[in-house]
Amino acid sequence: MIVVPYSLKYKQAWDAFVAESKNGTFLLLRDFMDYHADRFFDCSLLVYEGELDNEESDDREVQGHLKAVMPANWVEKDRTVYSHQGLTYGGLIVEKEITQQEVLAVMQMVMQYYHDMLQAETMVYKPIPYIYSPYPTGEDLYALFRANGRLVSRGVSSVVTLHNPLHMRTLRQRQARKALDHNYYIDRVLESNRQEVHEYWELLTSVLVKNHGVRPVHSEDEIVLLMQRFPREIKLFAVKHDEHIVAGCVVFVTRQVAHIQYIAAGEEGREYGALDLLFRHLINERYKQMEYLDFGISTERGGAWLNPGLIFQKEGFGARTVCYDIYEVDLNDNSIQDMALQSLKEEDDAIAFLNLKQLNDSFEPQLSQTVGRVIRSGWYLQGRQNQMFERQFAQYCGTRNCILVGNGMDALTLILRAYKALLGWADNDEVIVPANTFIATILAIEEARLKPVLCEPSMQDYLIDTQRLEALLTERTRAVMPVHLYGRVCNMQVINAWAKTHGLRVVEDAAQAHGALYHGCRAGHLGDAAGFSFYPGKNLGAMGDAGCVTTDDDELARVVRMMGNYGSGEKYINQYRGMNSRADEVQAAVLGVKLPRLDADNDRRRQIARIYYDGIQNPLITLPTRPAQAEEHVYYVFPIRCPDRETLQRYLQDCGIQTLIHYPVPPHRQEAFREWNTQRYPVTERIHREILSLPISPLMTDEQVKRIVHALNEFTVDL
Repeated sequence: MIVVPYSLKYKQAWDAFVAESKNGTFLLLRDFMDYHADRFFDCSLLVYEGELDNEESDDREVQGHLKAVMPANWVEKDRTVYSHQGLTYGGLIVEKEITQQEVLAVMQMVMQYYHDMLQAETMVYKPIPYIYSPYPTGEDLYALFRANGRLVSRGVSSVVTLHNPLHMRTLRQRQARKALDHNYYIDRVLESNRQEVHEYWELLTSVLVKNHGVRPVHSEDEIVLLMQRFPREIKLFAVKHDEHIVAGCVVFVTRQVAHIQYIAAGEEGREYGALDLLFRHLINERYKQMEYLDFGISTERGGAWLNPGLIFQKEGFGARTVCYDIYEVDLNDNSIQDMALQSLKEEDDAIAFLNLKQLNDSFEPQLSQTVGRVIRSGWYLQGRQNQMFERQFAQYCGTRNCILVGNGMDALTLILRAYKALLGWADNDEVIVPANTFIATILAIEEARLKPVLCEPSMQDYLIDTQRLEALLTERTRAVMPVHLYGRVCNMQVINAWAKTHGLRVVEDAAQAHGALYHGCRAGHLGDAAGFSFYPGKNLGAMGDAGCVTTDDDELARVVRMMGNYGSGEKYINQYRGMNSRADEVQAAVLGVKLPRLDADNDRRRQIARIYYDGIQNPLITLPTRPAQAEEHVYYVFPIRCPDRETLQRYLQDCGIQTLIHYPVPPHRQEAFREWNTQRYPVTERIHREILSLPISPLMTDEQVKRIVHALNEFTVDL
């Protein structure tokens, strides 16, 4: 498809398309739109399925099929495109047989054109209400959703369905009869009768100014000009008494809607039911062949306050609500780039382990708006965003303190270094840690110049085996570091009781357990201190590296904060040999946007896990044991085991299902720890040899999860 800016040579094609389109009206014909040309800069577009001839010429011809037209105006000082100023509505006009996918592609091209060619930053969009279309419509609303369009205002109109009208109340009949008894009658005022047009416009203006503090959008001369140009579509009806106009309205007649505008009645007309007489005439006689009669949008206080009397009058004719909405689209939003999928089949076939872009897009437009405010603020480190998130996350975890740092490994390192400073631990004092953890946990211990002591995990839950702790205790043991691996909380009651007996500190590695609950307390508040990672792929992820320390120990928190800031609590005054480990303001702001949705995302992960637990029945696949309480696990990873993991992973890849291995090589077999390579940890080694992580993104659909379950149940291999 190609986008072509409107010019006069396309007038005939434009009008012919509007006349035959799915949702066009005469208000979007060029004669009516061009009437407003002196007020607005027209930037309308035509979208063809075809190609251009003479591509290098300014007078290019289009060879192809016209699929849609976009009425629009451009206001350069606001960097904003409006569709279409001066009208009640004016969204995308499309052909009758267009598909949802094609509308997405058209809207994407239109938005990108305005962004790239006009450098527009915003599009204000007024969808055409469904009543104006003889066919089911509204595909543009889904496109607005995909573009993160924001509803900014809603005009409320009252509409009568003429082919199946609701019962008209007796009151309206009595009011109309009162008007007839008072010798009121209805007359159409022609554009040539300038005296009567003037009389009505004076009445209208005085009513609008007195009651609403506004004036008509059109002047008297303009309405006469429009009536002359569109005598069949724009009509003025008046209620008269002794040749004087006491009430009236202008009607814009479209394909299937008679839209009443500029309703007004003087004091005499209101007293004797002039509008009731007029409306009954329009409904029962003048426009009974139409689909709808639209009473128009309330103008009182911009539609924010609805006159109860006017509502009662309209309801008396069987009218019900129709909304005229206005959306605002940020044309800088990255999600516009992905509005129209290149292939629905590709999306259906491929299941990514985790689509970070899709995940971050789900927080738009708030995410980009918040980051933009930080960038414009001029403050990028240790500012208001850091303070806000630290307060919010401490409250979320239930701790007194939260200190943002550079990453999860730094968080653990700073805790251990702070304890060394406060408690007098010596270099090479020991910290017990599970042998199957991610290597960063062990590196943090070594970075603090302490000695990691590896403990085998349990084969049931892959967490540190508490029954092996006592055998690892020595006179140099200072702490135990349980790792809530894969998002599951360790048996903290046993660990804390054992540590207390031996005078040890308990430092949680909660890098994978954001939001997990254990006996009513959250991970991060289950030991003496905890380190979190906010790596982008975590349940609560930044858009870069970040981490934090949580603790109830105020003195530990004070030292950790200084240690992460070069050992300084006061600028250029250094009490400790610290390090540079600080989360920037952008990451803090991102985390602040995402935190309120963490519990909901974790609940979705648990739902997916239940489908896996209930559905996977293959004896070749071992599932992790379910936790006693569902809230103890937030499923950062859903790990399964298979004796022939590599074959299973290749099979799933062929099925279009991406998996990862957390983790292929245990720490004691890494080259970085050559001194450990000859040691044997059989439980750890088996886990690392067989483990495979399934997709478990909170944005996955049930259909995708069931497809994975089906693929796993179909898997066979000769062992």
